[in-house]
Amino acid sequence: MRTGVAGMSNEALTDDDVARYARVVGLRLRAVRRQKRLSLQAVERASAEEFKASVLGAYERGERTISVPRLQRLAQIYSVPVDQLLPADMSQPLGRAAAASAASRTTTGAERPVRKITVDLVRLNEASGPERDLLRTFLASVQVQRQDFNGKVITIREGDLRVMASMFGRSVEALAARLEELGLLYRPSSNGAT
Repeated sequence: MRTGVAGMSNEALTDDDVARYARVVGLRLRAVRRQKRLSLQAVERASAEEFKASVLGAYERGERTISVPRLQRLAQIYSVPVDQLLPADMSQPLGRAAAASAASRTTTGAERPVRKITVDLVRLNEASGPERDLLRTFLASVQVQRQDFNGKVITIREGDLRVMASMFGRSVEALAARLEELGLLYRPSSNGAT
């Protein structure tokens, strides 16, 4: 079986799938550009007009599909890993990925609640040890995806917890226990001060 976008079979792709993918990539491009506080014109200037504002805008609206070499070049201009410019989960056929993602976020009384933890980023930056660098890298990528840069804490949802746990070869419970042991879990003070 031949594979195409993100390892999916080419037979599964329709023109609508490709257009939807271009729109999702465009949203990521816009989100990262805005996070960097750059206007379309600023990117045009920073790229020595390699990326015209009108063309970059068309990529961001999903009206044009960006090529891999241009995506890599844009990642260099934004100083981000190229994977940060791509949608997070494209492992399923495009038409079904959004539906599966939405379904996984819907909770009913019969489903288990979404688990999450809050990591104290200030303590993480002060920590030492082999786990720190890997945690910092992973949490920085979560911050980029969410555009969440408060710099003090970050809440890690169940899906990200599973990824973190697998990075360390642990269960989610064992990872949470280790983060607690390292003093990296955020505990709000009882007097309301942070």
